[in-house]
Amino acid sequence: MANTEGRNQTSITEFVLLGFRDLPELLTLLFLLFRVICIVTLAGNILIVALVVADWHFHTPMYFFLGNLSCLESCYTSTLLPRVLASFLTGDNTISVSGCMTQFYFVSFFAAAECYLLAVMSYDRYSAIYKLLHYAALMNTRFCLSLAAGSWRDGFLAGIIVIVLMLQLTFCGPNKIDHFYCESTEMLNLCCNGTNQIELVITILAAIFTLPPFVLTMMSYVCFIFTILRIPSTAGRQKAFSTCSSHLIVVTIFCGTLIIVYLLPKTNTLRDLNKVFSVCYTILTPMANPFIYSRRNKEVKEALRKIGSKCVDFTRN
Repeated sequence: MANTEGRNQTSITEFVLLGFRDLPELLTLLFLLFRVICIVTLAGNILIVALVVADWHFHTPMYFFLGNLSCLESCYTSTLLPRVLASFLTGDNTISVSGCMTQFYFVSFFAAAECYLLAVMSYDRYSAIYKLLHYAALMNTRFCLSLAAGSWRDGFLAGIIVIVLMLQLTFCGPNKIDHFYCESTEMLNLCCNGTNQIELVITILAAIFTLPPFVLTMMSYVCFIFTILRIPSTAGRQKAFSTCSSHLIVVTIFCGTLIIVYLLPKTNTLRDLNKVFSVCYTILTPMANPFIYSRRNKEVKEALRKIGSKCVDFTRN
């Protein structure tokens, strides 16, 4: 429960996001770094969405889910980084309570949806390996649409549940949030009234949206490893490992950091590293996804090469 002793009990109307103000000597470097990350993330993910939509070679279940993930990551990044960059430029770290709630809702929505979408992608890879003969019939268009839509819907509902409870809270001074975005743990520390109920709800939702995808992915990849080791050719084993390892990396980083932040006991060390872990699942993962999924993907590389060649020919003409 939030401790309100010794606080100003006046209801506040805006928050101050402290962000990285405890590192004043690095603010310029962080601004340049986050600016590059924002451009790279949006460009990479939007490019993947464009490839999946425009090129019929990518009209397969795997690329359909990858396109959904890239679309989601673009929205995720647009929710956070422009506000962070603006605060670096202007020095204005204030955000209204309504604006903070809006940002918190969309971050919750996209994070929850991504957890389930990553689980869906794990199931797709499992079906491609273990149910190869029935894969085309199993992962038909209607079923793929249902899985993708279900991920977005569940994320939307999870965000709604939490934001409805958050809107019932009253916030007291001080109004400083020691984070670079409106993160729930830091916001609850500023509440005047009891927070046990919403803390319990957030913990339950975090467990529901992170543990099943993480555990199922780990279990499926244990099975993958035993199956891949039976492949006689070295080239076949390498191709299978490259296809699966990229997804495993993303799930481990994204779900793993969420589990650390929201499910593990809040020790002093974890509180100090909260911002670091948050950077991993809100900023670094969306940037890394386009590179992780396309680094060893010949189809994506070939499509990008063709686009590059067309751009060069266009500029010459």
